[in-house]
Amino acid sequence: MKKTFDLEDLRQNKENAIDALLQTEIVCDCGKIHSCEIEKVLIQKGALNELPKITREYKNVLLVSDENTQIVAGKRVKELLSDKINSELVYTSDGFLVPDEAAVSKLEAALTDKTDLIIGVGSGVINDLCKHVSCAHALPYYIVATAPSMDGYASKGAAMIFGGMKITTNARVPKAIIADTEIISKAPLDMLKAGYGDIIGKYSCLNDWRLSNVVNGEPLCDFIYKLTYDTVISVAELGEKIISRDEEAIATLMRALVVVGIAMAYMGNSRPASGSEHHLSHYFEVVGLLRGEEYFCHGIDVAYSTYVSAKLRRELLEINEPELKAFDENSYEENVRRIYKGKHDFSCAEGIISLQKKLGWIYEDKSGIYREKWQEIKKILQDSPTPEKVLEMLSSAGLLHEDFEKMYSREKLCDAVGYAKYLKDRYTVLWLYDSIKL
Repeated sequence: MKKTFDLEDLRQNKENAIDALLQTEIVCDCGKIHSCEIEKVLIQKGALNELPKITREYKNVLLVSDENTQIVAGKRVKELLSDKINSELVYTSDGFLVPDEAAVSKLEAALTDKTDLIIGVGSGVINDLCKHVSCAHALPYYIVATAPSMDGYASKGAAMIFGGMKITTNARVPKAIIADTEIISKAPLDMLKAGYGDIIGKYSCLNDWRLSNVVNGEPLCDFIYKLTYDTVISVAELGEKIISRDEEAIATLMRALVVVGIAMAYMGNSRPASGSEHHLSHYFEVVGLLRGEEYFCHGIDVAYSTYVSAKLRRELLEINEPELKAFDENSYEENVRRIYKGKHDFSCAEGIISLQKKLGWIYEDKSGIYREKWQEIKKILQDSPTPEKVLEMLSSAGLLHEDFEKMYSREKLCDAVGYAKYLKDRYTVLWLYDSIKL
C-alpha cells in the first residue's frame, strides 16, 4: 500500500513506530518510493514465546547460532520449534567469529534441499551470515537477537570480509526480528556499549552525508535523514541507563537500532548509518585481522571513531581559506601496501588500489568546489556534536577514551585517519581532511 508519511506520527506514537514503517511503500518528496519488506518486529518481554505462532507456515528450519548464543537463546528456540528444526549449525571459534568465505561455506553446507527458513540466533556476524546466505539461496530468514549491539538487523546489506577486504554485499531484510528484552538486557556489557556507540556514530555519518551532498552532489533524502536523526536523539541521553541494564532503556536502544536498519533498507544502502566513523572502525578491524592484532568489537570502535571524526571537523573549522595538498600517487600506493599487508604475505592492498583507481576520486581536483562552498561546508561541520560532547556521551556509557588510546598506537591512528577512507567508495570528512593543508 502506497502512502505519504508524516514523521510526527512516529514522534507521537513511539511504541508502535516500527509497525508503521513496515510492509508499506512511502511516497517521498525525494522522488523515490521507500519500502521495507520486514513482516514482523517483536521487541518485548517474552518475545521468544511468539515463535511457534509466527513460523506456522514453515516446516524445515535451519537453526544457526554460535557457542555463546546457543546457550543464551538457541536451545530455547530449538525447544519451541522442535518439530520444525530440520538441521542445525553451531559455529565454534577461538576468538571473534569472522563473516568470511569459510563461515559462509559452513552455513551453506548445513542447508538441505528441504530447508524453507533460516533462523539465526545472535547479533552482528550471525545476522550477516544468515542474511548473505539466505539471499544467495532465495530463502527467507528470521533473526533472534541476543544483544542490542548493532544496527544491521533490519538492513539489506550484509557486512562480510571476502578476500581480506571489508565489503557490504547486497542481500535482503529478514522476514522477522525477534528481540526478547529479558535476553538482550543480559547481553555482555561490551555489546550494550557497542549498540549505544553505533547509534552515537550516526551524528558523524549524517554530517558526512550532508557534506557529500554539498561537495559531491550526492542525493540526500530529507525524510530518511530526519527519521535517523530523531532516532539518535531518542537514545543519546540513555547511556547510563543502558549500561545499568535498565530494560526499558535497552528496549528503546533496540528499537532505535532497528529503525536505523529500516532507514538503510529505505535508502537501499548504508548511507544513513555509515560514514567516516564506520570507515575508521573497518580499518581497525581489517588491519587487526591482517596482522593478528587486537581490536574492539564494531560498535565500540564506531563510538571512539566518532570522537576522532569530531576532532577532524574541529580542525577544519579553524581554516579560513582552504588550500589543497598535492596528491602523490607513488607515496599513496606505497603506504596502502604498507598498511594493508598482513602476515604470511597476505595483502588486500591491491584490491584497495584497484577500487580507488576505478572510483577516480584520488585524481580529482576539488579545490574550486571547496573554495566556492567553504562557508557552507563549515556550517555543516559545525552542526555536529563537539569532541567534548562526544566524550561526554561515551563516558556516560562507560566508554573511556583512555581505553581507546591503550588499544591503538598513535601510528595506527594516524594511518587510520589517512587511509581508512580508501576501503570504501563513499565521500566523508576523511576525504576533505586529507586533501587540505592544515
